[in-house]
Amino acid sequence: MMKIVADENIPFVREAFGSLGEVTLQSGRLLMAEDLTDAELLFVRSVTKVGAALLDGTPVRFVGSATAGIDHVDLDYVTRRGLGFASAPGSNADSVGEYMAAAWLTVAVRKGVRLAGLRVGIIGAGNTGSRAEAKARALGMTPVLNDPPLARATGDPKYRPLDELFSCDIITCHTPLTTDGPDATHHMVNDAFFERLKPGAWFCNAGRGEVVDTPALLHAITSGRLGAVILDVWEQEPRVDAGLLEKVDIATPHVAGYSYDGKVRGTEMVYAAACRFLGVEPRWTMQAALPPPEVDRITIDATGRTDEGVLHEIVSRLCPVERDDEALRQAVARTPEERGRLFDRLRKEYPQRREFTTARVRLDGALDALRNKVQALGFTLE
Repeated sequence: MMKIVADENIPFVREAFGSLGEVTLQSGRLLMAEDLTDAELLFVRSVTKVGAALLDGTPVRFVGSATAGIDHVDLDYVTRRGLGFASAPGSNADSVGEYMAAAWLTVAVRKGVRLAGLRVGIIGAGNTGSRAEAKARALGMTPVLNDPPLARATGDPKYRPLDELFSCDIITCHTPLTTDGPDATHHMVNDAFFERLKPGAWFCNAGRGEVVDTPALLHAITSGRLGAVILDVWEQEPRVDAGLLEKVDIATPHVAGYSYDGKVRGTEMVYAAACRFLGVEPRWTMQAALPPPEVDRITIDATGRTDEGVLHEIVSRLCPVERDDEALRQAVARTPEERGRLFDRLRKEYPQRREFTTARVRLDGALDALRNKVQALGFTLE
């Protein structure tokens, strides 16, 4: 029987890939070449570096990454070896959009800010950035998009130069990590970037931690340049900078894309790709595997309340960023090694989080404008 090695944190990993061969589960961070001596298929998440050090001398002929980002994969090596490869672009995009809406609403409620009318600059307008754009519009904000590769590919004037984003009230990053070429993103957010931002702007990063220069972000915070900071990704994950962790408004352990629906969708995408590679018919589907949502109905009395307050209460039932923030802050007083272990444990044991489309909302005492926002966020209104 064909041997398969897979990250133990891929949901439904045995149920899906077990139809293709014998599955052995491994910790993604501890996976080594010795674990692949007889494996033909390998399925990973973002914590596993895929390249020569892992695959040289192994019989692996197909690699699937059940993640949207692929900066952990040496694609040149995979191509040179002639390996089959698939990832799951867009699988977690709705999840990231929902995380951004929840985080913006959390900060807005804390600070007593009305989101409608604010301008939000979105750097990276692909799968996740476009979902953040949709949620921003749902909340009445005006998105300004920056994505040089998409601008060149489409010629669409909706993609604006980075300079035009510096006057926005909120900046949010959704770029992949790239280190060379005309659109390199490594440390693109640096001292010069922050100096050009509108004073008091909110800064958010749900793309890759290395896009931001940590000392520059710390300086921007301590100098009072920023009005709020929302970070889901960090340099040097999982050993996050404790000084930065203490100072940001929302701190989460790289879980923006961790909706259960998104993760299972990632499993389905790489499973389907593996089936195509092997020339077999898929026998497992995510729709048959997903359990009923724990929260499928929300009732809210909106009488006399702000839109932000009502929306925050609704989205927090499904996407509780304050819970995730509180959990990660336990790492502040720990050693770097302990912080890393906590970061990984929070990701591994992340509670099941369902997407907004799985819940119906009953709103009492709400005006049409608020009801429209709830629907635009993805909920079904009763």
